[in-house]
Amino acid sequence: MTPETPQWVSCPTCQTRFVMDETETPPFCSERCQLVDLGRWLEEEHGLPHEGDPGDVPVEYRNEE
Repeated sequence: MTPETPQWVSCPTCQTRFVMDETETPPFCSERCQLVDLGRWLEEEHGLPHEGDPGDVPVEYRNEE
């Protein structure tokens, strides 16, 4: 039986390379990086792309009288 090769990944926040199995906060290298990422989401620096539903009129073209 051969030991499994460690899976090295880069932290999405600080780009530090670490072994995925050695962190308690995957995919981050530390709790600090996890909290930095959360802060970015809360400040709306990160977001998911959304193009709206088919037939939606963009807000800037709505006639709100």
